[in-house]
Amino acid sequence: MISIRDVERHRLAVSGSTTKAHKAQLGQYFTPASVASFMASLFSGLESDYVSLLDAGAGNGILTAAFLERWLAESGSESYLSATSFEIDPAVKIHLERTIAAYGERAEYCNRSLTSEIVEGDFIEEACHLILTSEDGIFTHAILNPPYKKIRSDSVHREQLRIAGIETVNLYAAFVALSILLLRPDGQIVAIIPRSFCNGPYYLPFRRLLLEETAIKQIHLFTARDRAFKDDGVLQENVIVHLVKGESFDRVTLSTSSDGEFSDLMTRSVLTSGIIRPDDPEYFIRIPDSKSSTNLQALERANQSLSSLGLEVSTGPVVDFRLKEYLRHDMTEGCVPLLYPGHFEHHRLNWPIAGWRKPNAIVRASATERWLYPRGCYVVVRRFSSKEERRRIVASVVLPDELPSGAVGFENHLNVFHKERSGLPESLAFGLMAYLNSSPVDGYFREFNGHTQVNATDLRSLPYPPRQVLTAIGERVRNDGPLDDTTIDSIVGNYL
Repeated sequence: MISIRDVERHRLAVSGSTTKAHKAQLGQYFTPASVASFMASLFSGLESDYVSLLDAGAGNGILTAAFLERWLAESGSESYLSATSFEIDPAVKIHLERTIAAYGERAEYCNRSLTSEIVEGDFIEEACHLILTSEDGIFTHAILNPPYKKIRSDSVHREQLRIAGIETVNLYAAFVALSILLLRPDGQIVAIIPRSFCNGPYYLPFRRLLLEETAIKQIHLFTARDRAFKDDGVLQENVIVHLVKGESFDRVTLSTSSDGEFSDLMTRSVLTSGIIRPDDPEYFIRIPDSKSSTNLQALERANQSLSSLGLEVSTGPVVDFRLKEYLRHDMTEGCVPLLYPGHFEHHRLNWPIAGWRKPNAIVRASATERWLYPRGCYVVVRRFSSKEERRRIVASVVLPDELPSGAVGFENHLNVFHKERSGLPESLAFGLMAYLNSSPVDGYFREFNGHTQVNATDLRSLPYPPRQVLTAIGERVRNDGPLDDTTIDSIVGNYL
């Protein structure tokens, strides 16, 4: 009789014979058996007389197989399960049909009743129709490894989702949102999805829907990005989430493992308020590590918002490929400095860089004037970093005496701290730079940011010390010469 080991062999064969281009076209990544089994282990209620399962984007059926393994082990005789699977790829659907048919035979042998429907169609289109025509939820359980692919704003999918009341930018969030709306009250979802939804403005509507419709029961984090889907070479940081519709929990289970084998699985329970702040208008979902209480204690005096300090942060406005004709490698007459992340080293400006592949300057003209800032003192943070780096937030100071008179351009891969598009007092700027580079801020930031971008929205969401504390830190930092992480932590720690 079939077992999940058989389905795993099929998965490896299908994955190995499918081209990367085909996988990318469909946003397709196949789930390893060990991950599928872990996901299925999170569900409850499988001993019920009736279970209705949804597997959207089912692939060769390994997630359904893992679920059925548990159902067959825990349900009573004559229990009934209805499985609905969606798979748009005809080549993969053949393997899915074989998997479901084989489990149907096994269920019959075990005196269970398994009926199934396999839909070779567009899940978004079908699900939106079901949502608009059904008054109550359909499924008691949903298990998902949804496709990862951006949705164009002018696409048919985007229009269909909006009609169903869903606004999102990626297929994975669309699949989860639709599955939530298709669930019965108390229904459960276990999904493996990128962690990128936890913060940032693009996924705010999705986070709001998820948190208003369901409660998070468990989050599992893979501490190594490249191991959960190593067969497909996926580098996206993924989490497994267990959601229950219409419920509320005082505590959330957090678990971690380095990879999809779960040999070093660690589990702990935390207050739900530590995951979702009730007063957070951005609905950020935080995944605190064991040091989080230490981070919060270290930031005890950081009780101000950026706006309460009278400061702003914006994404660097110069998008170089749109202004290509105005870029120059050297400063010539009519030019002003153009700063990239590569122009910063050890938290200070290193400009210009002779012979560098990037421009050092931009022509000041009517077409570029609106993208420039007046010469002044600014704090910049590079927009891209990964979880493996020593610091996720890397901040530097730009001083006016390091620049020619006039204006300055900040390239789009930088975030810029400013006051009404003008510079900051130098002591305040140095204090802000040191604070952003400190270990407690790094730990706090990692709680909610799991992708490679450091967005201006993320920086606005951080807590900040009062202005006088930042200024005092800055005055000390200015006089301490070269700065390393240890020096920064020592100085910032003395004031916080």
